[in-house]
Amino acid sequence: MRTLFYSLFLLSVVFTSTAQSKQKKDAEAIKKMCGCYEVTFNFAETFNYSNDSLYKPSKTKIDKGLEWAGLIRDESDKISIQHILQVGNPAKPVIVKHWRQDWLFENTDLYTYNADNEWTFKKLKPSEVKGQWTQKVYQVDDSPRYEGSASWVHVDGKSYWENTTPAPLARREYTTRNDYNLLMRGNRQEITDYGWLHDQDNSKVIRKDGKEDVLLAKEKGYNTYVKVDDSRCVAAVQWWKDNEKKWTLVRNKWDKVYGRNKDLVLEEKVNNKPLYKFLLEEEGYEEETKIDSIIKSFVKK
Repeated sequence: MRTLFYSLFLLSVVFTSTAQSKQKKDAEAIKKMCGCYEVTFNFAETFNYSNDSLYKPSKTKIDKGLEWAGLIRDESDKISIQHILQVGNPAKPVIVKHWRQDWLFENTDLYTYNADNEWTFKKLKPSEVKGQWTQKVYQVDDSPRYEGSASWVHVDGKSYWENTTPAPLARREYTTRNDYNLLMRGNRQEITDYGWLHDQDNSKVIRKDGKEDVLLAKEKGYNTYVKVDDSRCVAAVQWWKDNEKKWTLVRNKWDKVYGRNKDLVLEEKVNNKPLYKFLLEEEGYEEETKIDSIIKSFVKK
């Protein structure tokens, strides 16, 4: 009996050590997405399923720029990366605060997008996310965008993570289209020899209460992040240093909203302006009280 207990103990130690080693390898892959990159954003509508003979697919879109992905939080179970775009004349570049991605290990709290600026809170069982990482993606104003949980895979010299989850329309779409209201995103983040790849297979979906989802079209996204010397992103790095304090306050306010663990409904506009207009384009939103107030005004539920 004593021998059996000892054998089980050894197995437990080996299993725990292996799991910790896998978690560490996952974290190393995630952090390889940090640095300065030449980015090419490629999107093309591949198939359409509309019954409308006058249906016009989205135009193929290709954009390029420099992007700084900075590590702003590095813990064993949470990694946060802020993306900053740097475009235009290299001598006098334009800086744009871009998206943020947080990675949480074995996270059980998910906000799942449900169309029309609504997110449903879901509490998962620990067994459902064992060994998995949740990728939480945020808008430029740190409001929610989409999130999903899956395992990082390391095989045949490849490291990748992939997940399919509902999301709002990308800005390139919602500024030009209103014939669908949900993007089912098939995301794959893969570490490559040149940097990393964001490979997407997306479905444009019409969702209405009480009805089955209608597939309008399919879309392919293929965004490459080619690593370059960090010196090329100096302007983006400096912008973040100059503005980091403000955006820490913004994240802290949103953390309180997300921490309620309730369904979330947001206003699209307040005083006829979206949230990013207040936080990114208007002066005066630097203090905690004003930041808290403007974000609160967008939270309907």
